[in-house]
Amino acid sequence: MRFTWTGLILAPLLAPVISAALVVSLQDHWSTLGFLILLIPGCIVSYGTTVFVFLPCLYLLSLWWPLTSYRVCLLGLVLGAAMFVPVTLMEWKSSGPDSGTPTESFFKFFVRWADDPLTVIFPVAGLITAGLYWWLGTWRLRRSTAAQQ
Repeated sequence: MRFTWTGLILAPLLAPVISAALVVSLQDHWSTLGFLILLIPGCIVSYGTTVFVFLPCLYLLSLWWPLTSYRVCLLGLVLGAAMFVPVTLMEWKSSGPDSGTPTESFFKFFVRWADDPLTVIFPVAGLITAGLYWWLGTWRLRRSTAAQQ
C-alpha cells in the first residue's frame, strides 16, 4: 500500500470528531468550547499514534505479508487497544493528591480504569482510523488507475 497524504490528514481526524461531537451532544446544549476542549487532546493522541505507531507498523507489516483491508483494520484495532496503556500511565502519574505522585500502584489503577465502558473507544478509534486510511489509499489508487486507462 502506498503512503497517502489524504489518508494521513483525514483518517486520524474522524474518530476524535465523532467522539467529541457525541459527548457534547449528550449535554443539554451544544457547546463549541466543550467540543474543542475534547477535540484537541483527541487529535493529539490520534495523529501521534497514526504517525509514530500505525504507519511504521503498517510499513513493517507490508514487508512480511501483502496488505488486505482485514489485516490493516486488525492492526488498527490492536494498536488502538495498546494506546490505552500509555494514556492510562499519564492519568496514573497525575492521580495523586493535587495532581502529585500517585497513592496507589499502577496495576490497581489500570484495572480500575480498564473496567470503564469508555475504554472501548481506543480500539474502535484505531479500527476507524485504520479502515479510513486503507479506504482513502485504495480509493486514490483505483482513481489514478482508472484515469490511466
